[in-house]
Amino acid sequence: MTNEQAKAELAAIMDGVREQMRTIARIQQQRAELTAGATARGKKVTVTVNADNTVIDVKFSADIDELSYSEIAKAVVEATQRAVRQISEKTTDLMSPLDIQRSRMPKLSDLVEGLADIEIPNPVAASTERPATAARRPVFDGSGPPPGGDEPDGTRRGKSVTDSSW
Repeated sequence: MTNEQAKAELAAIMDGVREQMRTIARIQQQRAELTAGATARGKKVTVTVNADNTVIDVKFSADIDELSYSEIAKAVVEATQRAVRQISEKTTDLMSPLDIQRSRMPKLSDLVEGLADIEIPNPVAASTERPATAARRPVFDGSGPPPGGDEPDGTRRGKSVTDSSW
């Protein structure tokens, strides 16, 4: 390969990298604007999450009082998980142009003979199962402050555990 050919190949690779950077910047901006909403329990609970899977809104219908506190809690979790799945799907769709661009780029082994390709491992999904009540709860032996600020009588820093203002 001549020096001019190598320069031309490098220039083409750099153009591809610059295009990927522009695509990444555009995708990051679009991703930052993503939200998804989902409902549960006959639309009694609606949860909206942003692209970082942060809950940004929770709404209860006028007939929410038909549900027990436990049912409301479960409905919030269900709606949140549905909204998170929607965000995941939207993010995957948003990333598809970048995946196409990446597939067109040469691999490291194509550029440097004998160099192995670097494989990026896929992320491991976190569990969406409810925590086991006794298995994950810290043991309180009565000495020092209770874990999480809970008092033995069920209050939290002077407020009832069911008080939504904490």
